[in-house]
Amino acid sequence: MPENRFSLRAVLAGLLVAGPGLVGAVPNGRLHELARAAGKLYFGTAVDNPEINNSGYRPILGNKADFGFITAGNTQKWQFTEPQQGRFDYGQGDAIASFAKSNGQMLRCHTLVWHNQLPGWVSSGNWNRDSLTRVINTHISNVAGHYAGQCYAWDVVNEALEDNGSFRNSVFYRVLGTDFLPIAFKAAAAADPKAKLYYNDYNIEQAGNKQRQALAIVDIIKRGGARIDGVGLQGHFIVGQTGSRDQLASVLNQFVAKDVDVAYTEVDVRHSSLPTNSQALQRQADDYGSIVSACLAVQRCVGITIWGASDAYSWVPSTFPGQGDATLLDRNLNPKPAYNRVRDVLAAAGRGRKRSARVEA
Repeated sequence: MPENRFSLRAVLAGLLVAGPGLVGAVPNGRLHELARAAGKLYFGTAVDNPEINNSGYRPILGNKADFGFITAGNTQKWQFTEPQQGRFDYGQGDAIASFAKSNGQMLRCHTLVWHNQLPGWVSSGNWNRDSLTRVINTHISNVAGHYAGQCYAWDVVNEALEDNGSFRNSVFYRVLGTDFLPIAFKAAAAADPKAKLYYNDYNIEQAGNKQRQALAIVDIIKRGGARIDGVGLQGHFIVGQTGSRDQLASVLNQFVAKDVDVAYTEVDVRHSSLPTNSQALQRQADDYGSIVSACLAVQRCVGITIWGASDAYSWVPSTFPGQGDATLLDRNLNPKPAYNRVRDVLAAAGRGRKRSARVEA
């Protein structure tokens, strides 16, 4: 599904559609502040390098009150950071890290081991167990070591599972079996010991074979003697197919029962047909409300990240032709009903938390 969910091609296409000087009406939004008041650690968005150089979009992405948490959408992946064996390039990833730091935003680093966006020397290499283990360890030691102390969390392994719950036939799995999971997590812990270490995947937000296998991955990593701090549930939903707050919270709690944190890491809710209408936008708002409410209902759900703030820069249309308008801001960077619903749900939770604190006092 999200093979190229944050491709530079999609981002650049959005920039051409939106234009460089477009300015929306949300610079004073405060979703992150409301999430903090509601007891969560953050509310954030993914960004990519062309976006932070766009004069209209940059102030929105850099507004800490709205998005206090930034995920590097693309340029910390293997094809960018080690395009040739032993030759590391951090320029584009550093630009994202510097953007977050300059705005006082937390940074999620993404991702160390993924079957996609691998340079050919990795995916086509003639590896055995020892040589591929050295490649993984060297890559993670260098990349996570370079960003050590800058990342709240690392998505250490990304999307190791097929949609049916079987392990993906990646170079890592073919050579190492499931051992590549604890190998990667051990290397990440050594390179960036203060960062939270996550397994991240899509279609694990609702009960099913893939979700159950993701639960098993937590056990595999721990049995391998490695530390895992959290599971990222990406949250790429379709309008009307999201599930209720209670259904979503039940799945979150199944992961929490494994003694890990959880987070929604890549949320968007796409319309299956376009153009939208007021009724469809309201259904989308309801779905966003359910997602946020589910996280609020689970103490160890630490936060929510949306996979791009505006429809103008979304990965969805290039991957699912005829679908889209999946984010909180429209193509003119103005808030949609979904944005307002997220704001209202977070604000209500914050007010309830204050009332409870006064009663306890």
